[in-house]
Amino acid sequence: MRVVFMGSPGFAVPSLRAVVAAGHEVLLAITQPPHPAGRGRRLTEPDAALAARELGISVFQPERVRRPEAVERIREEGPEAIIIAAYGQLLPRSILEIPRLGCINVHPSLLPRHRGPSPIPAAILAGDSVTGASIMLLDEGMDSGPVLARIEFPLADEDDAATLSPHLAELGAQLLVDTLPRWAAGEVEAQPQDDAQATVSRLLRREDGALDWREPAEALWRRVRAVAEWPQAYSTWDGRSVRIPTAYFDREPSVEPGLVVAVGPRTRIPVAAGIGTGEGVLLPRTIGIEGRRPMAIDAFLRGYPAFIGVRLGTPSGIIDAE
Repeated sequence: MRVVFMGSPGFAVPSLRAVVAAGHEVLLAITQPPHPAGRGRRLTEPDAALAARELGISVFQPERVRRPEAVERIREEGPEAIIIAAYGQLLPRSILEIPRLGCINVHPSLLPRHRGPSPIPAAILAGDSVTGASIMLLDEGMDSGPVLARIEFPLADEDDAATLSPHLAELGAQLLVDTLPRWAAGEVEAQPQDDAQATVSRLLRREDGALDWREPAEALWRRVRAVAEWPQAYSTWDGRSVRIPTAYFDREPSVEPGLVVAVGPRTRIPVAAGIGTGEGVLLPRTIGIEGRRPMAIDAFLRGYPAFIGVRLGTPSGIIDAE
């Protein structure tokens, strides 16, 4: 099958590689342009662009894919299908109508649940017990087109956005290459989505990582997991940002919101800490103070024993330390 591939971040790479490995002819890979990244703000190529060049595929990086010159470039390739995995721009009708087999999207949720740009964090925040991947035909809406195939993936307590994304990327890639030949042969019936069951995610913002200690510990634990890839969960201590990349929770203890207490065996230097919440305590597993890399909680407490007994800041202001 002659295809044009559209995708940008690491999530897109397994689908691109799977399509090539399955013997399809990738005529062109379209990604977002290079973007500034890191402390030096150096221009960085999207992962999918690097993978495409490694595979010997031509790369096209328009600022806006809906511009006439970009649409014409795609039309000139004459693809039978356009495959999309986390491209990052909505496609206009002028592109949707080009391939005879349609524009086929790999989406990391069980549509119609969690449409939009952040389905993996949304599933974690919602407390879903199962998520998965969907192969769907794009229309002019936001992930609202008919579904060709779905596959489920159980969500475990250990899963967070950083670990779940590569799992769903591989799952979606395999489902994609399994579905493509069956769709081309007329063996798959596209199933319309039930809009009444739809939920919609949004792009994450940095403030989505802020921990409000008045919330229940379980809700904060979900937030820590949901933002583990970016922006990571954070609070404030003595005017500095404190990141909590991984954590667990305990519903039972009653501790004042934001107050840090020692938990576990009584030792001269505590090896674990709990942070009071609106219900229960959040139990950081790794923690990092501004300007330093996160470390295991026992190592952090050895370096910062004064952390026990402080009160961390909330989005409504910093509570003074005792």
